[in-house]
Amino acid sequence: MIEFKHQFVQSNGIRMHVAEAGSGYPIVFCHGFPELWYSWRHQLNALAAAGFRAIAPDQRGYGETDAPPPIEAYTQKLLVGDLVGMLDALGIAKAVIVGHDWGGAVAWNAAMMAPQRFSRVIGVNTPFFPRAPIKPTLMLEMIAQGKFHYMLYFQQPGVAEAELERDVSRSLRGFYQGASDLIGAIPADDPPGVWGPAGGGILDRLPDQPHGSFMTDADFDVFVKAFSRTGFRGGLNWYRNLDRSWEESAGLEYRVKQPALMITAELDPVLRPQLADGMETFVPDLQKVLVKGSGHWTQQEKPADVNAAILDFLKDLSS
Repeated sequence: MIEFKHQFVQSNGIRMHVAEAGSGYPIVFCHGFPELWYSWRHQLNALAAAGFRAIAPDQRGYGETDAPPPIEAYTQKLLVGDLVGMLDALGIAKAVIVGHDWGGAVAWNAAMMAPQRFSRVIGVNTPFFPRAPIKPTLMLEMIAQGKFHYMLYFQQPGVAEAELERDVSRSLRGFYQGASDLIGAIPADDPPGVWGPAGGGILDRLPDQPHGSFMTDADFDVFVKAFSRTGFRGGLNWYRNLDRSWEESAGLEYRVKQPALMITAELDPVLRPQLADGMETFVPDLQKVLVKGSGHWTQQEKPADVNAAILDFLKDLSS
């Protein structure tokens, strides 16, 4: 295993914790909820070994990176600005950007908002979505039709924090389940994001059992220690800016012109592979790879498949 280098950089008004490995063309990895830079440990090793400079920050609100108190401090524009500022601090002119879950949304937005800084983009599970015709929360309410939608549940400040921080280990065990256990917990006949009838909290819908086999107990402890220290508010605030980010994007051309790779996971019950259908309309230079047998935590569940897809897509850039 390659030793990771850790440092702090000042970016966009916050202090960011950055982990990296290797040298060569820079590849930036953006994690999702509730995760950390550590979610990309397998990719940092593989990309560094292949001749790349692999970089994974704790993003705004997570881990050892600052978590500003205001809810409005977590818009997509600010999150992209964090990455641009990080590149500036590291002396990097251009990089490939890779994102999973919420990090995928940041990656696609970074490709549109700062195309001069991001030469290629890779989405892991998170497809490119065109701009919604109405406020996203209104659209989610229409989709939910009165049922429990986890993204709507996260909107009210303090509610999800109280539930998830009561027992951080139990909360993370519920999230970090393999494909079969997550699929068993989330009704397949509901629209994506809708998890059964209204009422109760998110943990009522997630298994209370050991974490998935894709991480060791030592891996799991990294996440538990981090979220025990920070809580979940920073990450939840990303969800609370759905409408604000939508408003800020009104003048943005929703088109990704860089070469792009979309990695979907066959058994992800939330970011289902079919959500990537039709992406070519907005991302014309697109390749797609389906990772079979993987649930939501694809880069951790099937690291060899994810690494192979990324390295094939970047083979002409390796040093």
